[in-house]
Amino acid sequence: MKETWAMLTCLEAFIEYLDYEKGLSLNSREAYRRDLTKLYAFLESTGRSVDPVELNKQDIMAFLTWQLDKGQAHSTIARSLSSIKGFFKFLILEGLITHNAALDLENPRIKRHLPRVLTVSEVDRLMEIPPVAIPRGLRDRAMLELMYGTGIRVSEMLALEVNDINLTAGFLRCLGKGRKERIVPVNGSALRWVEHYLAHGRPLLLKNLRQHTLFLNARGSSMSRQGYFKILSGYAQKAGLDKDITPHTLRHSFATHLLENGADLRSVQEMLGHADISTTQIYTHLTRSRLLEVYQLYHPRA
Repeated sequence: MKETWAMLTCLEAFIEYLDYEKGLSLNSREAYRRDLTKLYAFLESTGRSVDPVELNKQDIMAFLTWQLDKGQAHSTIARSLSSIKGFFKFLILEGLITHNAALDLENPRIKRHLPRVLTVSEVDRLMEIPPVAIPRGLRDRAMLELMYGTGIRVSEMLALEVNDINLTAGFLRCLGKGRKERIVPVNGSALRWVEHYLAHGRPLLLKNLRQHTLFLNARGSSMSRQGYFKILSGYAQKAGLDKDITPHTLRHSFATHLLENGADLRSVQEMLGHADISTTQIYTHLTRSRLLEVYQLYHPRA
């Protein structure tokens, strides 16, 4: 019981640290919790010690190998190791252990898949699907326009409040990962549809005057990620898009189309809220891939 108490207590302290000190979102904190709970369950099932003081490199390697044997993707294993490394750094920082067993472990090489993006014509088709004559459809058109027009994450969009978007100056303020605030420009089309929604859609969805969330569901409350995903999937199907469309698809399309039309990488990084420019660079690979595709399609000797 002493070992169980030690491990789980350290885990809860780590989650609180991620919240109050690092400012990570609930989704990020829960991902860490899931990874470390799996480690704890594995150690317990194999009879190994679950006391953080006694954990060693071999214990962690055994856990990662077990995941690999179960057919887990390399990206999943890499994320698990990242969670474990963060946990051990925290334990060192708090003086709870003196040896970092995860210090020299390397992440498995991950084959990065190019993200799916829509063509400009596919974006145009998608935008025309919502029934804008009714409040719900007007809301949906405004959300689609705003996501594609700014590249913000779905969690950032759903957290927006009415005062976070400046229709006159043409920008919005959002909180990204780590609760970092950034200012993002908003294109004219998105501004017009958001303004139209605020005037003719949101007032009819609003049930409580103290509700400040920008995009409301049918009950007048904040919309969930699952709710938006369902809405987007439905519109993609109606638009005849033969692709697996997710909210991130619009974000990927935003970045790719900007780079294809000459935007510089640093500006796109800033708008997307990427802490590391290497994350943004995947879109340059995507545009190169598209250029090669166009070349092979249209060059007479390709």
